[in-house]
Amino acid sequence: MSDLLLSANNLSVRFGGVLAVNQVSFDVRQGEVFTLIGPNGAGKTTVFNLISRIYTPTTGEITYLGKSLTAQPPQAIAALGIARTFQNIELFEHASVLQNLLIGRHTHRQTNLWQDLFFTAKTREAELTARRKAEEVIDFLGLQHHRDSFVAGLPYGVRKVVELARALCASPKLLLLDEPSSGLNVEETDDMAYWIQDIKNDLGITVLMVEHDMSLVSKVSDRVLAMNQGQVLALGTPREVQGHPAVIEAYLGSVDDVSSLRRKAA
Repeated sequence: MSDLLLSANNLSVRFGGVLAVNQVSFDVRQGEVFTLIGPNGAGKTTVFNLISRIYTPTTGEITYLGKSLTAQPPQAIAALGIARTFQNIELFEHASVLQNLLIGRHTHRQTNLWQDLFFTAKTREAELTARRKAEEVIDFLGLQHHRDSFVAGLPYGVRKVVELARALCASPKLLLLDEPSSGLNVEETDDMAYWIQDIKNDLGITVLMVEHDMSLVSKVSDRVLAMNQGQVLALGTPREVQGHPAVIEAYLGSVDDVSSLRRKAA
């Protein structure tokens, strides 16, 4: 049985005269952390938005568990087992942490409007199941102290964890993390690295990540895809990709530019 979970084949997307993603292909295997890296404007988040079906590719195809993802409407993605976090936190600020996590269970509800209105036995059982799952995630991420707190009053680092928790409440097979360390300090970034490793190893969830912090990338990634100006530069292990000449040039400039900078620093 193939371990292939998601496959992007020759993805391109054009916004007017801008080719934001140009013939990008990669595979994500079950049980790995696969990371997209590259300078600002490289097209990484656009690829995420293609997978999330926020955007539709101009050309190319995305398959998930062997079936076309490109043909799916955006509202069907969560039910297929794909959850995501965002670079800019998207939470209900005037609701509690627990309430935000329960929202993450909405795709698993099997009750209808009338059952919910009259709070039938099926609705009560669904509510208990959702709360059990939310409490499991709260325990997993150490959010017990914040479970009843309103999101609006929480520090930024805790909010990032709450958004991760809400995504986990959907019980995804594939978790999309858009710059999970953005805005975090060193200690919080180290915690995020541990959680990503535990999500893969303990929960068995495959992670597809966009990240700028190369320390975090090196700690948690099995494979890395480097992009620049919408195109693939390199694919391999973190060490292989970070040492690739095209990747070094995309981040630091040409070899001559780097040598010039070193001479000036000396």
